[in-house]
Amino acid sequence: MIQTIVAALMWLLVASLLILRRRRAERSITYAALTIAVAMTLNVDQVYIAVDSVLGATNVATLLADIALMTGIFFLGRGIMKAGEYRPGLVRAALSLPMLFTAVAGIVTAFLLIRNRQITTTFMIDLGTQPAAAAYSIIEFTYCATVLIVMAVLAVRQYRLSAGAQRIPEALLLVGSLLGVALCSVIFFMDVAHVVGDLDAMDAAAQAYRPLYLLTFVFLCAGAAGQPTIRYARDRIRNMRTRVLARQLEPIWRQATLARPGLSQTGTASLSWEDLETRLHRQVVEIRDAMIDPRVTFQTSRHERMLLERAEKHLLGSDSPPADAHAYLARSGSQRAHS
Repeated sequence: MIQTIVAALMWLLVASLLILRRRRAERSITYAALTIAVAMTLNVDQVYIAVDSVLGATNVATLLADIALMTGIFFLGRGIMKAGEYRPGLVRAALSLPMLFTAVAGIVTAFLLIRNRQITTTFMIDLGTQPAAAAYSIIEFTYCATVLIVMAVLAVRQYRLSAGAQRIPEALLLVGSLLGVALCSVIFFMDVAHVVGDLDAMDAAAQAYRPLYLLTFVFLCAGAAGQPTIRYARDRIRNMRTRVLARQLEPIWRQATLARPGLSQTGTASLSWEDLETRLHRQVVEIRDAMIDPRVTFQTSRHERMLLERAEKHLLGSDSPPADAHAYLARSGSQRAHS
């Protein structure tokens, strides 16, 4: 049941990322969600039996699922690393392709040394007494723990550099990474206990396995989806504010262009009026042009000037524009009109 829940969460994350990150060139997080979703789906008993039966009923589906999981963790770590500028040598080494290939080669070798690999949905329970099976699991989760530790370090740094709602995804990723490291530690303990024959200790550790397994993926999914969700919400709010400001400036802009016709009226500029930012920018520039042109008479009220300043602050993305903000907007408006 828990495998089905995690698989469903991962496919929900994939769908969310495909919608929220469809215009972004960097797709490491999307690749991570997709490969981990495949791994979790292969762990669902009914899917596992169907796939492994086709592959010879020797638990090859277990190997494929674990390679997919490791690849997904690799992409997740790379995506988090690329989101910031902190990339020291040890971080790059831990998240490098040679490290992934080495770990994959290790589990493939250990897998081939496991005897009596008849199809089973409880792979480590049935075969975990073999040292090769313990080595297989330990190599896999050593790699996963290494990447999760690096992810935790990156999440802490990016949390410190962020502010407000942007800290939420980093906090979720940090918690998910720490839970994942704890999960890997529990798996190490269970593997060793199983090999040495201490089944009571293994069963005791197994009580922590299921909640850690579920919580790790819940927090990692929430953290991975958090950034694009917050970015999407922020962009929506900005578009709404842009639309409102453009509508409020419309009467003032029309008066300004009657007093001093601008490029919007001459037809010499190719303007995308569907772009709200472009529209608001053009309104601000042409109102300012009319205000400073000594050849025309154009008066504005205090309320209108305050509204104009709010639009300038909004376009500049700051609460208080610099002293030369008006000149900057006018200059960039002229450059855009002639580009």
